[in-house]
Amino acid sequence: MRFDKTRTDAEWRAELSPEQYRILREHGTERAFTGQYWDHHEQGEYLCAACGEALFSSAAKFDSGTGWPSFYRPLNTDAVAEKTDTSHGMVRAEALCHHCGSHLGHVFPDGPAPTGLRYCINSASLTFQKKQD
Repeated sequence: MRFDKTRTDAEWRAELSPEQYRILREHGTERAFTGQYWDHHEQGEYLCAACGEALFSSAAKFDSGTGWPSFYRPLNTDAVAEKTDTSHGMVRAEALCHHCGSHLGHVFPDGPAPTGLRYCINSASLTFQKKQD
Protein backbone atom coordinates (compact mmCIF):
# COMPACT_ATOMS: atom_id res chain seq x y z
CA MET A 1 0.00 0.00 0.00
CA ARG A 2 1.39 3.42 -0.94
CA PHE A 3 0.23 6.65 0.61
CA ASP A 4 0.30 10.11 -0.94
CA LYS A 5 1.43 12.16 2.02
CA THR A 6 4.29 10.69 4.03
CA ARG A 7 6.78 12.18 6.45
CA THR A 8 9.84 10.96 8.26
CA ASP A 9 9.49 9.58 11.76
CA ALA A 10 11.13 12.73 13.14
CA GLU A 11 8.63 14.94 11.28
CA TRP A 12 5.68 12.93 12.62
CA ARG A 13 7.04 13.16 16.18
CA ALA A 14 7.43 16.94 15.83
CA GLU A 15 3.90 17.44 14.45
CA LEU A 16 1.87 15.10 16.67
CA SER A 17 1.35 14.96 20.42
CA PRO A 18 2.89 11.90 22.12
CA GLU A 19 -0.57 10.30 22.40
CA GLN A 20 -1.39 11.01 18.75
CA TYR A 21 1.97 9.61 17.67
CA ARG A 22 1.40 6.43 19.72
CA ILE A 23 -2.01 5.87 18.13
CA LEU A 24 -1.57 7.20 14.59
CA ARG A 25 1.97 5.99 13.89
CA GLU A 26 2.43 3.06 16.31
CA HIS A 27 -1.08 1.62 15.85
CA GLY A 28 -2.11 2.19 19.46
CA THR A 29 -5.57 2.48 20.98
CA GLU A 30 -6.98 4.93 23.50
CA ARG A 31 -9.03 3.68 26.44
CA ALA A 32 -12.78 3.49 25.85
CA PHE A 33 -14.88 6.48 26.95
CA THR A 34 -11.81 8.76 27.27
CA GLY A 35 -11.49 10.40 23.84
CA GLN A 36 -12.92 13.80 23.06
CA TYR A 37 -15.19 12.61 20.22
CA TRP A 38 -16.88 9.44 21.54
CA ASP A 39 -19.83 11.50 22.85
CA HIS A 40 -19.55 14.39 20.40
CA HIS A 41 -22.71 15.50 18.56
CA GLU A 42 -21.90 18.62 16.54
CA GLN A 43 -22.53 18.67 12.79
CA GLY A 44 -19.48 18.69 10.52
CA GLU A 45 -16.60 16.54 9.33
CA TYR A 46 -13.98 14.49 11.13
CA LEU A 47 -10.49 14.88 9.69
CA CYS A 48 -7.28 12.88 10.03
CA ALA A 49 -5.31 14.40 12.93
CA ALA A 50 -2.05 13.66 11.09
CA CYS A 51 -2.66 15.12 7.63
CA GLY A 52 -6.03 16.94 7.76
CA GLU A 53 -7.73 14.75 5.16
CA ALA A 54 -11.55 14.60 5.50
CA LEU A 55 -12.54 11.10 6.66
CA PHE A 56 -16.06 10.94 8.13
CA SER A 57 -19.23 13.00 8.25
CA SER A 58 -21.14 13.53 11.48
CA ALA A 59 -24.19 12.32 9.50
CA ALA A 60 -22.70 8.79 9.52
CA LYS A 61 -21.76 8.85 13.23
CA PHE A 62 -23.73 6.69 15.65
CA ASP A 63 -23.59 5.65 19.30
CA SER A 64 -22.22 2.12 19.28
CA GLY A 65 -21.98 1.95 23.07
CA THR A 66 -18.29 1.02 22.77
CA GLY A 67 -16.78 4.30 24.01
CA TRP A 68 -15.10 5.20 20.72
CA PRO A 69 -16.42 7.38 17.91
CA SER A 70 -18.23 5.06 15.51
CA PHE A 71 -19.30 5.64 11.92
CA TYR A 72 -21.18 3.39 9.50
CA ARG A 73 -19.27 4.67 6.45
CA PRO A 74 -16.39 6.98 5.50
CA LEU A 75 -17.02 10.35 3.89
CA ASN A 76 -16.20 8.81 0.50
CA THR A 77 -14.85 5.52 -0.83
CA ASP A 78 -11.29 6.87 -1.09
CA ALA A 79 -11.05 8.30 2.45
CA VAL A 80 -10.24 5.17 4.46
CA ALA A 81 -8.02 2.25 3.48
CA GLU A 82 -8.33 -1.16 5.11
CA LYS A 83 -5.61 -3.65 5.95
CA THR A 84 -5.77 -7.05 7.67
CA ASP A 85 -4.57 -6.80 11.28
CA THR A 86 -3.63 -10.07 13.01
CA SER A 87 -2.24 -8.53 16.19
CA HIS A 88 -3.45 -9.48 19.66
CA GLY A 89 -4.52 -12.97 18.54
CA MET A 90 -7.40 -11.63 16.41
CA VAL A 91 -8.09 -11.08 12.75
CA ARG A 92 -9.54 -7.60 12.20
CA ALA A 93 -9.72 -4.96 9.49
CA GLU A 94 -7.50 -2.02 10.40
CA ALA A 95 -8.74 1.40 9.25
CA LEU A 96 -6.03 3.70 7.87
CA CYS A 97 -6.09 7.21 6.48
CA HIS A 98 -5.92 6.60 2.74
CA HIS A 99 -3.93 9.79 2.30
CA CYS A 100 -1.10 9.44 4.85
CA GLY A 101 -1.40 5.85 6.11
CA SER A 102 -2.02 6.76 9.75
CA HIS A 103 -3.81 4.24 11.99
CA LEU A 104 -7.37 5.32 12.75
CA GLY A 105 -8.92 2.25 14.39
CA HIS A 106 -10.70 -0.85 13.10
CA VAL A 107 -13.73 -1.82 11.03
CA PHE A 108 -16.22 -4.40 12.31
CA PRO A 109 -19.22 -6.04 10.59
CA ASP A 110 -21.68 -5.20 13.39
CA GLY A 111 -22.81 -1.70 12.47
CA PRO A 112 -26.23 -0.34 11.56
CA ALA A 113 -27.93 -0.12 8.17
CA PRO A 114 -27.33 0.84 5.47
CA THR A 115 -23.76 -0.60 5.50
CA GLY A 116 -23.73 -2.98 8.46
CA LEU A 117 -20.23 -1.70 9.25
CA ARG A 118 -18.82 -0.04 12.36
CA TYR A 119 -15.73 2.09 11.85
CA CYS A 120 -14.47 2.19 15.44
CA ILE A 121 -12.06 5.15 15.46
CA ASN A 122 -9.75 6.61 18.09
CA SER A 123 -10.56 10.23 18.99
CA ALA A 124 -6.82 10.98 18.99
CA SER A 125 -6.77 10.07 15.29
CA LEU A 126 -9.28 12.81 14.50
CA THR A 127 -9.85 16.53 14.49
CA PHE A 128 -13.24 18.10 13.88
CA GLN A 129 -14.38 20.80 11.48
CA LYS A 130 -17.75 22.21 12.45
CA LYS A 131 -20.31 22.64 9.68
CA GLN A 132 -20.68 26.27 8.68
CA ASP A 133 -24.24 27.59 8.82
